[in-house]
Amino acid sequence: MFVDQVKVFVKGGDGGNGLVAYRREKYVPMGGPAGGDGGNGGDVVFEVDEGLNTLMDFRYQHHFKAKRGENGMNQKQHGKNSDPFVISVPPGTTVKNAETGRVIADLTEHKQRAVIAKGGRGGRGNARFATARNPAPEIAENGEPGEELDVVVELKLLADVGLVGFPSVGKSTLLSVVSAAKPKVADYHFTTLSPNLGVVESQDHRSFVMADLPGLIEGAHEGIGLGHQFLRHVDRTRLLLHVIDMSGMEGRDPYEDYVTINNELSSYDQRLENRPQIIVANKMDMPDAKEHLEMFKEQVEGDVTIYPISTVTRDGIDDLLYAVADLLDEIPKNEEPVEEVEERVIYKFEKEEAPFKVTRADDGAYVLYGEKIESLFKRTDFSRDQSINRFARQMRGMGVDEALRKRGAKDGDTVRLMDYEFEFVD
Repeated sequence: MFVDQVKVFVKGGDGGNGLVAYRREKYVPMGGPAGGDGGNGGDVVFEVDEGLNTLMDFRYQHHFKAKRGENGMNQKQHGKNSDPFVISVPPGTTVKNAETGRVIADLTEHKQRAVIAKGGRGGRGNARFATARNPAPEIAENGEPGEELDVVVELKLLADVGLVGFPSVGKSTLLSVVSAAKPKVADYHFTTLSPNLGVVESQDHRSFVMADLPGLIEGAHEGIGLGHQFLRHVDRTRLLLHVIDMSGMEGRDPYEDYVTINNELSSYDQRLENRPQIIVANKMDMPDAKEHLEMFKEQVEGDVTIYPISTVTRDGIDDLLYAVADLLDEIPKNEEPVEEVEERVIYKFEKEEAPFKVTRADDGAYVLYGEKIESLFKRTDFSRDQSINRFARQMRGMGVDEALRKRGAKDGDTVRLMDYEFEFVD
């Protein structure tokens, strides 16, 4: 089964917790804090494997979570960092944030990697908080939660040549004739329900990859027929072979077919207007095909290349393959990325960004929220008084007390931060 689009949940591993511990060896003088730091959580990483050509592995598994880091240990021992969770994907995979639609990674080359969900940092142990004023602190940080998000994983096939055209014009038959691919061929529309790839070699031993893309119809760019489901695979092709049925046996006009398909391609992506294209006039062994070809040449505008062929008699196929190979030699392989990858900033708080915001809940409680204050909250160990006092000092330093007073908070009012509630003391 061919799978080319899935939605999955990914989560980086949480960081390990820091430890509160002290040296108590019998014959070692000057004992002190000895709690180690927690290890970092593992990243969720996508890696390209050129042996894959479908997203089938994602069909039955929709959740991917990396392992958390190891907690800190005694004698200032650092917890073990978790290894990254590596997931293999085929070349041509694009990863998008499901919520924003922004592209996280565009993976095209073998062994290319991208971090999709970053693991959390490990918390610091009490050995890191020792000072002259507090030589034996009972403070340790919890590990930071790993990044988690829903992503849409799309596959856009990497092929040199893409076959486009209406259903039943002979695209699959052409691919089966020029390569060892075995696409389904039958006398009805939409025989091809998934793209087929084949390696083609010309008589002078030049080879290239050809993709048979499912038949397009009018309105495909709006999702009619197979629509967007397979139009995306045209994006990465360097050359288009526009296959047209010149026999007219189905009552369609070849020129109208030509115009309709080109309109669908440009409506889907404006850049496809400038994609090199060769017109393949197929089924030339049928009656009236030559007359239709002459009429087509009179109607078509611009400098277009037309190659008449017959996949039954194999006439003209060698000349077509020579022309394709010649044109591919002139077209650069890497023109520009198909998708613009967003620049992601992780664990970085801009100076302009407020560390917290205050709002009022329906029950009258004051609600604190914001990426920075929530991150500090998650790293605080509320089972220890010194950690709670430290968190209170951090909030005061951010200006939380001042902001609450401006919003009208008074002694005894409830302040809520995530799932935690505390009382405001002025």
